[in-house]
Amino acid sequence: MGTYVEDRILQSISLEKHHTDSNVKEDEEVSDNPIEEVRLTVPITDDPSIPALTFRTWVLGLTSCCLLAFVNQFFGYRQNQLYIGSVSAQILVLPIGKLMAATLPTKPIRVPFTQWSFSMNPGPFNLKEHVLITIFAGCGSSGVYAVSIITIVKAFYKRSLHAVPAMMLVQTTQLLGYGWAGLFRKYLVDSPYMWWPANLVQVSLFRALHEEEKRTRGGLTRLQFFLVVFISSFAYYIVPGYLFPSLSALSFVCWIWKDSLMAQKLGSGLQGLGIGSFGLDWATVAGFLGSPLATPFFAIANILVGFFLFLYVLIPIAYWSNAYEAKRFPLFSSHTFDSAGQTYNISRILEEKEFSFDQFGYNNYSKLYLSVTFAFMYGLGFATLMASISHVALFEGKTIWEMWRKTTTAVKDQFGDVHTRLMKKNYEVVPQWWFHTILIVTFAFSLYTCEGFDKQFQLPWWGLLLACAMAFFFTLPVGVIQATTNMQPGLNIITELVIGYMYPGKPLANVAFKTYGYISMVQALSFLGDFKLGHYMKIPPKSMFIVQLAGTIVASTVYFGTAWWLLTSVDNICDTTLLPEGSPWTCPSDDVFYNASIIWGVVGPLRMFTNYGNYPEMNWFFLIGLLAPVPVWLLSRQFPEKKWIKLIHMPILLAGPMGLPSAKAVNYLSWGAVGIFFNYYVFRRFKGWWARHTYILSAALDAGVAFMGVFLYFTLQSHNIFGPEWWGLANTDHCPLAKCPIAPGIEVEGCPKL
Repeated sequence: MGTYVEDRILQSISLEKHHTDSNVKEDEEVSDNPIEEVRLTVPITDDPSIPALTFRTWVLGLTSCCLLAFVNQFFGYRQNQLYIGSVSAQILVLPIGKLMAATLPTKPIRVPFTQWSFSMNPGPFNLKEHVLITIFAGCGSSGVYAVSIITIVKAFYKRSLHAVPAMMLVQTTQLLGYGWAGLFRKYLVDSPYMWWPANLVQVSLFRALHEEEKRTRGGLTRLQFFLVVFISSFAYYIVPGYLFPSLSALSFVCWIWKDSLMAQKLGSGLQGLGIGSFGLDWATVAGFLGSPLATPFFAIANILVGFFLFLYVLIPIAYWSNAYEAKRFPLFSSHTFDSAGQTYNISRILEEKEFSFDQFGYNNYSKLYLSVTFAFMYGLGFATLMASISHVALFEGKTIWEMWRKTTTAVKDQFGDVHTRLMKKNYEVVPQWWFHTILIVTFAFSLYTCEGFDKQFQLPWWGLLLACAMAFFFTLPVGVIQATTNMQPGLNIITELVIGYMYPGKPLANVAFKTYGYISMVQALSFLGDFKLGHYMKIPPKSMFIVQLAGTIVASTVYFGTAWWLLTSVDNICDTTLLPEGSPWTCPSDDVFYNASIIWGVVGPLRMFTNYGNYPEMNWFFLIGLLAPVPVWLLSRQFPEKKWIKLIHMPILLAGPMGLPSAKAVNYLSWGAVGIFFNYYVFRRFKGWWARHTYILSAALDAGVAFMGVFLYFTLQSHNIFGPEWWGLANTDHCPLAKCPIAPGIEVEGCPKL
């Protein structure tokens, strides 16, 4: 959720620049868009003769899409994940596009046996090509949720899975929402009141990148700066990525008190509270929480306050007071446990043939326990969901209602602003039957995926219908919220709860329902948000549709292919008990996804979060989250001159720690330190440098780590050639006792007896 609010703050920063660059008076005289930020940022001119879907667009777009999809999935399985967003491609393809325009032949090429012809070089590299390439890259960077289902089946449950239904699951979950996105175009795209603030950041960045730039005396152009940082990042990553992996998490407290359970729980950056722990690895900084350079200080502050209150106040109190038998288990773990403190033996409560819950086995074994950190993470999830609804209603409700009222009136009266008129005047709209075709075909394949192939995914036809109905129902209201406030309340918890109660004991049915119900809405809104960007940048709608559809299919294929290749070629991938020392293939996010499938799917919410289970008190977090924004709202109304009060954003604050336990304490501390330095100190003291270089610095650091990581794997690690044997080769922080329980009588391998 933080990313939406972050985008809004970034957009306001970029507006300051363009406010000075624009002739505001002239814009207001010509533009009739009712949103001031749009009038100040979005150009109101268009040249429909400029080519958009060109040879360069396809080559650079598909290349960016494939590279980002491959790299993000490749690093998604590693201990230190790395996420590379589309902004990296957005910056990098600009000089490549200009190089292609300067070198490729201009002579038209005729397609054999047709009347069609095209030119590899239709003229100067232009803004419309750049936008479409970035949309391609966005498809590659957005991730594929369904891949986690494939991973837990093969790597965690260790069951066979046919590649065809797996591929169909990936494609259908990504495409299904596109089918009904077309129904909401006139409300969420054509309406000038649905302005999608996040897109203004992109508009500003595109304008900045296409402005003429001259190198200052003794300085560097942005491209030169990018190359210098990229080469430095690429060269440095051989140290934490190969020679000295322990640099990723340096926990000095553990080194000083090597035999102290308490010290290691406090000092471990990977298994404990991380006091004094930090990492000298960009993947540690940006791998789980995204680049701190692209996160405004206001959001960093909210996230860190939530993190510190959670990990350094709530968790120590709960753990050392032995709430929920916490001392029997690790302080910090995403695994599930039995009452004896051992890893929960899921095979004892699953019928092998039916792959469903075994009540008799459960009654004769143990209730399901979680580490205290993991248990409260679900409480925070409940609170964040309700706080999002409450915050939007209190702070944005009046604005949203007013915008929606104007939108319905505008649609009825067929009112369109200057951007809508230009688009309708210059370009053909996408026929509605294109969307209907996607919906019918994708739903048919979805039904076959669930009901065919011996029902490997366990979700019955009525479950798929219910998931689609939920996603469809929420697309418009959530879309209105996102298009006016940049916040998108998620459906993941609601979908898990619904199917967990209605169809318990089926782990794959639970995650499949969650994916169809949640991701379909996300994809529909992503599709519409990109359409609005094309609306602002005057991209032909049919070209936008083709790029989004092709990009999603290609990206999904690459994500699936990369995952399937790694799952079948890396021995014991994701199994930390069998992986060799120093192996990075620990799959931290998929480990959380797997345990969530046990909690919500196998055991079910009835046996977890009611009196039948161990954690009924977590339901109070629904009420806590609902009420949390109220004091902030009351204070902001009581003291309207105190602008800082509105910056206390309870949904972000509550969601702040929710990167845990995939992300560790060392990730948060390193991320926060870098973010505060750049987005508070540098932003205040060297604002000109910050505005010119920060996003490029972020993209270059990401790209350097990604290319060296892939290079190391293909040249060395895939051949089982690891760094020299020494203390620093371990992919840990050398705090082996941090994972140990402290309850007397609990025996765990590698831990002292108490």
